[in-house]
Amino acid sequence: MDAIFAVDKPVGPTSHDVVARIRRASGQRRVGHAGTLDPLASGVLVIALGTATRLLEYLTSDDKTYVADVTFGVTTRTYDREGDVVTRTDPAGIDAMVVEAQLDGFRGTIQQRPPAFSAVSVNGKRMYDLARRGIEVEIPVRTVTISSLSLDNWTPPTARLTVTCTKGTYIRSLAHDIGDATGVGAHLSGLRRTRSGRFGIGDAPALEDLLEALRQRAWHRFETSPETAVDHLPTIHLSPVQARDIDQGRPVLALVSRLVNATNLDGPIRARALDPEGRLAAILITDPARPDFWRPEKVFHAAQTSQIPPHTTIVATHETDGSDTGDGYP
Repeated sequence: MDAIFAVDKPVGPTSHDVVARIRRASGQRRVGHAGTLDPLASGVLVIALGTATRLLEYLTSDDKTYVADVTFGVTTRTYDREGDVVTRTDPAGIDAMVVEAQLDGFRGTIQQRPPAFSAVSVNGKRMYDLARRGIEVEIPVRTVTISSLSLDNWTPPTARLTVTCTKGTYIRSLAHDIGDATGVGAHLSGLRRTRSGRFGIGDAPALEDLLEALRQRAWHRFETSPETAVDHLPTIHLSPVQARDIDQGRPVLALVSRLVNATNLDGPIRARALDPEGRLAAILITDPARPDFWRPEKVFHAAQTSQIPPHTTIVATHETDGSDTGDGYP
């Protein structure tokens, strides 16, 4: 089975727990997920089975959207409701206008320091291991982008925020930092991921529903094909000759000038390569030495091209189809 699913993870189990349950229900050994959700968090968790697990790195980098409950007046060691209380401050002076006034400072590209209780590594050690042992180290800041941040509801002393952010953003740190900005502190009291890249909460069945479908071998109504899962990448339609070349590790020529101008990226560009039947054949990456050529980064299936004579040159066309830890935790 080679498929990708979005599942609505409930509060309670870890992302690893969800993977283990899906592995048992499907009988598939190769199962992985994109973008960890902590036990406190619920919502969209992207799961891949079989060779589709090789696509997870392209899905993990997608932007994500969360609905976060931030409770003011209490800070904790973990920056969420499960941690030991560090401070208590009367939040009576905090209202929706005060919270809204602070949000603009957290929109756009910002510097953020992950929580001490996180999976971030410092000198080869996980921060949560050091924190549990009482060892304090300087946690390096990271650059993250919060493309949207809105106050949706105020029920004193809790604000409900909707956040869309890049990979690596810690919503716990965001809650903590907004609390600092108000002067009374805050912690993350609830979190739900409503979107991970192309996968929204409407695409995500309840975990028990997906498990039952897997047991009954009726998963097809929930699955997303590998080629659809990466349709946010530019697309190259391979000819039979090019499909054979890609299978053999050779680069292919494609017209990329419009694509490069449209994407406006400094680094290498990746694209999904579809075979003549429309299946995902490979993920391609631009060749830095020859910008008009694309070389295979990952190949997914053999081309049916045994009758094609060698050394035939066909140029592919392309199009753009697309509109991708911790808390959310990245």
